Amino acid sequence: MRSSLAPGVWFLRSFSRDSWFRGFTLLLTFLIYTCYHMSRKPISIVKSRLHQNCSELIKPINDTHSLNDTSWCSWSPFDKDDYKELLGAVDNAFLVAYAIGMFISGIFGERLPLRYYLSAGMLLSGLFTSLFGLGYFWNIHVLWYFVLIQICNGLVQTTGWPSVVACVGNWFGKGKRGFIMGIWNSHTSVGNILGSLIAGIWVNQEWGLSFIVPGVITAIMGIITFLFLIEYPEDVDCAPPQHHDGSDKDQDNPEDPENSPYTNRESSQETMTSCSKEPCAEPVAISFLGALKIPGVIEFSFCLLFAKLVSYTFLYWLPLYIFNVAHFGAKEAGDLSTLFDVGGIIGGIMAGLISDYTNGRATTCCIMLILAAPMMFLYNYIGQNGIVSSIVMLIICGMLVNGPYALITTAVSADLGTHKSLKGNAKALSTVSAIIDGTGSIGAALGPLLAGLISPTGWNNVFYMLISADILACLLLCRLVYKEILAWKSSLSKGRGYKEI
Repeated sequence: MRSSLAPGVWFLRSFSRDSWFRGFTLLLTFLIYTCYHMSRKPISIVKSRLHQNCSELIKPINDTHSLNDTSWCSWSPFDKDDYKELLGAVDNAFLVAYAIGMFISGIFGERLPLRYYLSAGMLLSGLFTSLFGLGYFWNIHVLWYFVLIQICNGLVQTTGWPSVVACVGNWFGKGKRGFIMGIWNSHTSVGNILGSLIAGIWVNQEWGLSFIVPGVITAIMGIITFLFLIEYPEDVDCAPPQHHDGSDKDQDNPEDPENSPYTNRESSQETMTSCSKEPCAEPVAISFLGALKIPGVIEFSFCLLFAKLVSYTFLYWLPLYIFNVAHFGAKEAGDLSTLFDVGGIIGGIMAGLISDYTNGRATTCCIMLILAAPMMFLYNYIGQNGIVSSIVMLIICGMLVNGPYALITTAVSADLGTHKSLKGNAKALSTVSAIIDGTGSIGAALGPLLAGLISPTGWNNVFYMLISADILACLLLCRLVYKEILAWKSSLSKGRGYKEI
């Protein structure tokens, strides 16, 4: 019984139990989104198999192709000279569907139980990923089949990000949210690595298994999610986190506390106290327009558009750039390109840690974006002078480019999803995350497309485009940075620090 325990003993037991559930939720959501990214990666690995250099292979005796046919080993319809455009259509089918679907997905995520929503999304994602691979065993050679599968997969994969961010936001308060989510966000790179390794096992043999195996793993993870995911701490009698503290009153404008981008602790505690005395009504999910009205959502959304444009351009074009400019082999270029992701993991953790300490999400993003512009310029001009300079510059660029991207999609989304104007209603997390990441996904689709159009005029022009996008991302945060600086000045004048406890 609670009454038979000393207060200190009960606190320690409760703390230990709460910590266990929080750690379990963090691990489970990490594995969930690792599977999402794992199922996206095989297409980039299998591209080289769909159209390859057949002259290096021995032609089968019973093959029906002519002797002069150099594409006999490729997979129709990707065996013709326009294969780049066709593969690009497959990529864009996923990215465009993902960007469009993300705006809708968050609205559904607020109105449906996250456990059901995530489970259904993972099962469907596993199905469509497997169907792409089954095209090999069913001997399908029509473009519309692969494009249609990618469109469906892009739509169902939008169930993932807003749901896992909402779930983590429900369990973790703002104090250490940036640092925790910075580490947690490494699931993107882990999923990419696992997807590459699994797809690489079968890519030169039965490439359909490169999709089927990740698809089956994703579907199994969907079943595990249905059985074990816990959406709210209150569901297992754990203490809910404090999303805000008193210092947030001055965060947006020290002269106008009501415009703060974060909720104050007092209002949150009052809501919790009143709910403990009498039953509270279920919070109403926020509307799309209501989420847009939250201060900071529009600025961070468009900032992420340009930040993600830069990040995804590196993701899709960096190996080819290293191959063409630094004259490394294809394998060496691919291995070197992974260092950009390694830098991204470090940058995400650093951005979260610094923003937690300073209580300045926008300022942290802006400074990293400002530093990223000259680093990308230097990488283009001196980063290819040797293996050491390539390694160092790639890690630094990855840190500065992906750090703000990781911070905005995780901690910032969770902060804005628990804004003061919501009056303690946490049911905006999914919608806000979907709006921010959906806008960013437009940049993710636009960046590689622009790089493909600009690269024939020279790689220098591609980097000028990336630097311009980086500067635009900085400019979009100027208002929020200014208000954070005012808040710091106001707090210093009152003799108060900024580190949250």
